[in-house]
This record gives sequence, C-alpha cells and structure tokens, in this order.
Amino acid sequence: MPVQIANPVVVAKIERLAAVTGLTKTAAVENAVDRMLAGRQNPSDDDFEARVQAILAQLDRIPDRADAFEAIQWDEHGLPR
Repeated sequence: MPVQIANPVVVAKIERLAAVTGLTKTAAVENAVDRMLAGRQNPSDDDFEARVQAILAQLDRIPDRADAFEAIQWDEHGLPR
C-alpha cells in the first residue's frame, strides 16, 4: 500500500536524505524508520508482567472517592470477613 506524504517540507527532506545517502527515497525512508525503531520494544513483545504492572500503576493513581463505601468488610490480611 503506498504512503502519500502531503507535507512538501517532509518530501524535500526525504529527497535530500536520498541524495546524500545515494539511496532511493523508499530505501532512505526505510533506513530512517529502521534506525528509529532499533532498540525500541514492540508493544506486542512486551512482558505480560510489565504490562500488568503498568495497568495497576495507572489504577493506583485514581483517587478514592469520598462517597464510596465498602460492601464487603475486610480483615487485617486483606481477606473478606
């Protein structure tokens, strides 16, 4: 599927990069994208535990509501009574 770049400044940069490197425009863009992706982990390759911890960290940042109530009473071990 082709990619269309409507920004003339970006097109000029790609053309300049291709000319400087001696690559085609496609190869220059591919090389630049590969370099930017190098060392970055693909989200689908992430460790499951790390994703779960990130979600839990986000949930921990949600403040408690003042009008909330606990339907279940909990003991000192965090177990329902």
